Amino acid sequence: MTDDPVLQKLREISWRRPLTEAERAELEACFKAHPETREDWAVEMALTASLAQLPEPPVPSNFTSRVLQALERETLAETRSQTSPSWWQTLARKTRWAMGTSFAALLASSGLLLHGYHLHQRQELAKSVMLVSGVEALPNANVLADFDAIRALNQSPAPDEQLLALLQ
Repeated sequence: MTDDPVLQKLREISWRRPLTEAERAELEACFKAHPETREDWAVEMALTASLAQLPEPPVPSNFTSRVLQALERETLAETRSQTSPSWWQTLARKTRWAMGTSFAALLASSGLLLHGYHLHQRQELAKSVMLVSGVEALPNANVLADFDAIRALNQSPAPDEQLLALLQ
């Protein structure tokens, strides 16, 4: 069996109605291009004819009531989903005042803590300023007089070249 789209289109048309003369000519052209499909086509047409001879299945006596019940169930489900909120939405609506109050309390306590922190920082800064302002001016003469002696303490002796040469 080939995957010829023309042949497939003709097969689907033959399921619904008999082929016209132009469609039969097109079918013969397909058979000339693919002779192996003629036998498959014959089997397909025999099956289609057998199915067409079957009686239509009877419609159940309660078909209309079942369709109307299904429509009613769908309508109720849509309206229920649109109107009834979920459990968490109901809980949020009932406790909205508590959540608002909690949020306000959180903001107020955060503001108070921040204000206390800034006050503490100000006090520490004031203490530091008072401490620095209480220090007297450094005596210039004593510091500069001992400067050469302090500088001499920080100098290290020059490396011993003879000792370094012996170590190598």
